Amino acid sequence: MFELPDELVTLGMKRIEGFPVEGFVKGKGPKNPTIMLIGEAPGENEAIHGLPFIGRAGDELVKSLASIGLTRDNVYMTSAVRSRPYVWKDKKERNGEMTKRKYNRPPTQQEIVAHAPVLDYELTHIAPVVIVTLGNVGLQRLLGKDAKVSVLHGQLIEHEIQHLASLEENKFIWSDEKYMIIPTYHPAAVFYRPSNRDFLEGDWEKIGKYIASSKFGFSSAEKNCTRET
Repeated sequence: MFELPDELVTLGMKRIEGFPVEGFVKGKGPKNPTIMLIGEAPGENEAIHGLPFIGRAGDELVKSLASIGLTRDNVYMTSAVRSRPYVWKDKKERNGEMTKRKYNRPPTQQEIVAHAPVLDYELTHIAPVVIVTLGNVGLQRLLGKDAKVSVLHGQLIEHEIQHLASLEENKFIWSDEKYMIIPTYHPAAVFYRPSNRDFLEGDWEKIGKYIASSKFGFSSAEKNCTRET
């Protein structure tokens, strides 16, 4: 199993101090996985247990993996931000009493930049067959703000990816090497829009076919489609 260095975890926690986030969830999986999964950020369950992709969304992800013959043991699970971003909101209890509670929210660009060194390290040291981004945050972290999962989902993209220019600069630059990426929707998308399930199932079928073709050494020209720079 791949392990983040302790000093990198310390750096990640320090860089995100002062933001409304909690916990720190390390990536989990082998160094040479079939798939590297990149989501947006931990939710409440992940922050409590320190494990990526658990709870309802995790169950959906396990089903998608099983549909192409994989399990959690075959993939490396990570995200653009490693601490749970939250916002306080009012909640009406069953007895009518109003209370405050924390709700999940998407990470901000500043939070994504804060934890960029952690994901950059994983992208440098982990060698998957393919990277699968889950939702827009993971996709845009790699390919920039113009990349949209609604447009690119299910496509095989061979492209450079963004990484932090330096610890002193809050900007991304492009990598020298290209990576194989297939974007799809976040597994939680089916809860908010059930029609996304058809897209999700179709995307995972394409992911499975690409993985199968890779085992036989197909050339890039024979694989799905690429995205021009």
